[in-house]
Amino acid sequence: MKVMMTFEQIIERVERELERIPLADPPKSLFDPIRYTLEIGGKRVRPALTLLACYLYNNGIEPAIHPALGLEIFHNFTLLHDDLMDAADMRRGKRTVHRQWDANTAILSGDAMTIVAYQQMAMVEPAKMGQVMELFSRTALEICRGQQYDMDFERRMDVSEEEYMEMIRLKTAVLLACSLQMGAIMGDAPEGEGELLYRLGIHIGLAFQLQDDLLDVYGDSATFGKNIGGDILCNKKTMLLIHALRRSDEEQHARLVEWIERKEFDPAEKIAAVTRLYDELSLKPLVEEKIKAHYQAAMRELDSSVLEPERKAMLREVCDRLMRRKS
Repeated sequence: MKVMMTFEQIIERVERELERIPLADPPKSLFDPIRYTLEIGGKRVRPALTLLACYLYNNGIEPAIHPALGLEIFHNFTLLHDDLMDAADMRRGKRTVHRQWDANTAILSGDAMTIVAYQQMAMVEPAKMGQVMELFSRTALEICRGQQYDMDFERRMDVSEEEYMEMIRLKTAVLLACSLQMGAIMGDAPEGEGELLYRLGIHIGLAFQLQDDLLDVYGDSATFGKNIGGDILCNKKTMLLIHALRRSDEEQHARLVEWIERKEFDPAEKIAAVTRLYDELSLKPLVEEKIKAHYQAAMRELDSSVLEPERKAMLREVCDRLMRRKS
């Protein structure tokens, strides 16, 4: 009986393949930040999901290697530019690219990363080229739309839960969904399975981002890889802040708006004050319930798959791991 690959082995393969990507051309000032970004690490969730999905239908991962690398490079590009737009100092416990170098370097190196990502995508077999490029290009543009919504929301106080969920669907969930569907395409999955995995990925992606909202407030900076409370300091319209604005009484609302509008403040004091308000309104359990609902919806999709039980169990375990994360 053939021994199945483990998710750890798949991640190890991703790391080895990323190291092989040629990024040594001059000028070093363009490519060093790209290598730095990729070497910072991360969990390699998206490329690993692509390879896993391919493996579950194909018993091999080779057909999906280049699309998986392309997705990871593009994902890291979005983080690089996101950090720049947020003026973030740290990413995964390391200085962000615009802090390590400067803003112009971050912009240009990020642009180059998108090109390298497309180069990887273009290395698939010709018969799948159109399908792969359509899915990747659509996803890339959706992520840009999500980022613009996120920026627009910073100037608004009336963002609804529905608007927020659509923003995180575009900014976060579609890339996880794309990763799974890309693997299904490369693994020659039966008709309908790619779309099923895409829907599963959307629900897991929404749960993943809502969990990120909680970790930013209630996580441990030592394991989270970012400073706790960054969303609070930037007045980001997370699920927590949206419901705080909606559910607070007159006194609580005035207190929250005062912190949002204050230009000069002690960061630790603001984080503590807003977190206390979230606790007063019992918003952590509310978000946890929404995470649970999307996770359960994802598992219903998985239950409908034609995959054999042991292969479903493998994907279910990976999804469980994403929901148990502390960083």
